Amino acid sequence: MHFNHYGGEAARLAADLVNAPAPFTPEALEPLLAAHDIAERVLSPEQAQETAAWALRLAPCFAPQDTEERCRRVNELLSAAASRPYITTHDGHGPHLHYSAPDAGPAAHIRAVTAAGLAYVVCFAAPTRLGRCARIACARAYVDTSRNGRRAYCTVRCANNDAVARHRRRTEPRT
Repeated sequence: MHFNHYGGEAARLAADLVNAPAPFTPEALEPLLAAHDIAERVLSPEQAQETAAWALRLAPCFAPQDTEERCRRVNELLSAAASRPYITTHDGHGPHLHYSAPDAGPAAHIRAVTAAGLAYVVCFAAPTRLGRCARIACARAYVDTSRNGRRAYCTVRCANNDAVARHRRRTEPRT
């Protein structure tokens, strides 16, 4: 499934923030933000801590839940992000949305874009495309971009490891 930059990519940023190891430092966050094309990615230590707190708020959106609960959680994030979307045509691109004011600062921008990205996935793809890895030893957050929307693992590696473990449990000799 193809998502636009502010939809799927922002939701994948949300998943990566949820999965990021502590501690959240400006140095640790910079490559993660760069990988998701966040332009303003130099954070102060305080902004890094704000982002860590935001990641904790993002995490429940990836838990198994019904549509109403997922929508309620994403709406709480949208409300907390308190952004002011606007249309821009900078850099020679056609008109496109930005989800935070130009002077909002990087932590506020991260809040706005990740909340909007999760909302985009819930509304325009499916609420079930936000999930947690089914492998018990993993449980990483992911955004399901598969064609059929039935992904249950964060990576192919986790799916394969889980399949091998299930096979071994079925075929081990009983004593």
